[in-house]
Amino acid sequence: MSGAAYDRVKIARGGGRPTGRDYIKNIFRGFIELHGDRRCGDDPAIVGGIARLGGSPVTVIAIEKGHTAAERVARNFGAPNPEGYRKALRLMKQAEKFGRPVVCFVDTSGASCTIGAEERGQGQAIAENLMEMSTLCVPIISILIGEGGSGGALALAVADRVWMLQNAVYSVISPEGCASILWKDSSMAAAAADSLKLTAEDAKSLGVIERILPESDIGQKEYYDRIGTLLMRELKELSADPDLVAGRYDRFRRIGRKQVKEKP
Repeated sequence: MSGAAYDRVKIARGGGRPTGRDYIKNIFRGFIELHGDRRCGDDPAIVGGIARLGGSPVTVIAIEKGHTAAERVARNFGAPNPEGYRKALRLMKQAEKFGRPVVCFVDTSGASCTIGAEERGQGQAIAENLMEMSTLCVPIISILIGEGGSGGALALAVADRVWMLQNAVYSVISPEGCASILWKDSSMAAAAADSLKLTAEDAKSLGVIERILPESDIGQKEYYDRIGTLLMRELKELSADPDLVAGRYDRFRRIGRKQVKEKP
């Protein structure tokens, strides 16, 4: 196998890529961060709050990895705990109450898998997000900006539109984890990456995402301005949809469906 997909994985994990807070700072205005899940505590791996996009209020939520070593440790390397997912859900339900669209930025190798996270209900927190997002009555757009790993990423990606950066990845498991299970050898990660169909092009061909965002000018003002314009245009269109929930249901039912040609 070529290993080209694994090259994308390495780029997606690169320390120089913009993180969720960079997107919030450069696309939105007047961001007010909100904290806590009202049950246990606050999770710095997920940043969320209220902001303005083109003059309109939105709720924005991002998984944050941090840039420096100290920031990454403080953010748990972008591996959210249950309280992070519950905070995100609290903000999404608040957005629904006040009629605000929701924009999510996803970048995680996966949810925290510590004993403490499991004791505090990690699986339930993710499952509740999947269920509640599927019926949320306001527009949701999720953008994968780096790694999109397993349920930890999907918990913020049950959306009306899912976009991926050109070098982002999206899969049910990391290539190393997949290789360790299938071949008992994590050095087979490149072969696993090719088989997982985790690139943006793979995801678009399978109907998992709607749009691939080019990265030629990543981090530049024009880059953020372009994404902001696309978000405003898409949210305006979604806001005019009289039945978002039905459309979201149909979207996920179509994923991976193969077209069967009739016999002559």
